[in-house]
Amino acid sequence: MPSPTLSAAARSAHRKATGLAVAAAVGGFLFGFDSSVINGAVEAIEGQFGLSSTVTGLVVAVALLGCALGAWGGGKLADRWGRTHVMVAGAVLFFVSSILSAIAFSAWDLALWRFMAGVGIGIASVIAPAYIAEIAPAALRGRLGSLQQLAITVGIFAALLSDQLLAEGAGGAANELWLGWEAWRWMFLVAVVPAAVYGVLALRMPESPRYLVTKGRDGEARRVLSSVLGPEEDVDDRIAEIHRSIAEDEENAELGTLKGDRFGLKPIVWVGILMAIFQQFVGINVIFYYSTTLWQAVGFDESQSFLISTITAVTNVAVTFIAIALIDKVGRRPLLLVGSAGMAVSLGLMAVAFTQATGSGENISLGAPWNGIALVAANAFVVFFGATWGPLMWVLLGEMFPNRIRAAALGVGAAANWLANFAVTLTFPPMLSTFGPAVPYTVYGFFAVLSFFFVLARIPETKGVELEDMSGETYHRA
Repeated sequence: MPSPTLSAAARSAHRKATGLAVAAAVGGFLFGFDSSVINGAVEAIEGQFGLSSTVTGLVVAVALLGCALGAWGGGKLADRWGRTHVMVAGAVLFFVSSILSAIAFSAWDLALWRFMAGVGIGIASVIAPAYIAEIAPAALRGRLGSLQQLAITVGIFAALLSDQLLAEGAGGAANELWLGWEAWRWMFLVAVVPAAVYGVLALRMPESPRYLVTKGRDGEARRVLSSVLGPEEDVDDRIAEIHRSIAEDEENAELGTLKGDRFGLKPIVWVGILMAIFQQFVGINVIFYYSTTLWQAVGFDESQSFLISTITAVTNVAVTFIAIALIDKVGRRPLLLVGSAGMAVSLGLMAVAFTQATGSGENISLGAPWNGIALVAANAFVVFFGATWGPLMWVLLGEMFPNRIRAAALGVGAAANWLANFAVTLTFPPMLSTFGPAVPYTVYGFFAVLSFFFVLARIPETKGVELEDMSGETYHRA
């Protein structure tokens, strides 16, 4: 990843930064794994506890509300306790909630433990991008920040694969597997392994140098920066720059708070919130949460749904490497614009294709050539999202805010992302049953178009810019 023109010492330092970014991104793996692991257990849980579809939907969706709470609170705690300490707290929540979900005895306590897991997911969604942005050299920050989304997609795939293997081993998710426990309980219990790994890594990782400087621990910050920047960088100058940005915040007190004159928040915070909302309002999670309906509509048998879901998950993982390869070369804005345009066209094609569908609700079908068009468009949508808006939103949220408010503002943006996820997840089924799939895909396509103009108007390029040079004023002028 580092340039071959760098000295051996600089390459070693960049490898250190990459290693720390990978360790932090394990939180993203947990994020993807825990948010998807319930998919394979839903029907078994519904049957075992005798739940209505409404209650089942709430058990599934309540984790998203926990995610919003974890993201909002995680940013504030990170400024108070430090990034790595909050990572450990998130790992503990993951670990404990996985065990308690596995031994749940009713719908209400399972919902409580899923909410707890959601808080852990929300914390991970905030801390990893903030830590990676603050530990990474500017030239690598985009690529290293993209590891968060890569880890999320790998976590989603791992959850799907784990669910399938356990269900097949038991002959069904509702059947007993080991120790008298049903397979669906083991699906939750498996998460204790990555949770423990994440906790151990967090205990061994150095604290963010920017957090250390804000606490007056310059010596520790100097050692951390020296280990990740290498001899070509002036560490003392970098620390002086961090002090300068902190001093500017303290001199002008309102820079150290999220509050502003635009509906109660600073303009830069609203940019982050709107970007996070757009990432969900294009409907990406409809593809992952409700894909079975789409695949059956275009002619696949229900028994093939896991294979199709796996192909989609693998595609999502693979295209993230496109973002990793291009983000620090092409830049953030061009990739976001291409992504918005590509998603708008793909969603438009899906909407047009489904105007030719027969049937209603979940019992819809498409004939040739529209079934092929819908299938290609759906996968093109995943490609455009996974290579652009998927990883880039987390990269920008990690780097676009001034030092003093970074973690807190990132937390607010991530909370907005989870609430938007919750809204899309809850509204798609009634929209589907009332209007058919063409209308929701049209709505998502409309938001993809809006996201294009939002990027043009409000997102400046941050490629290669040091974090200390990021300022709310820059974004206010954009």
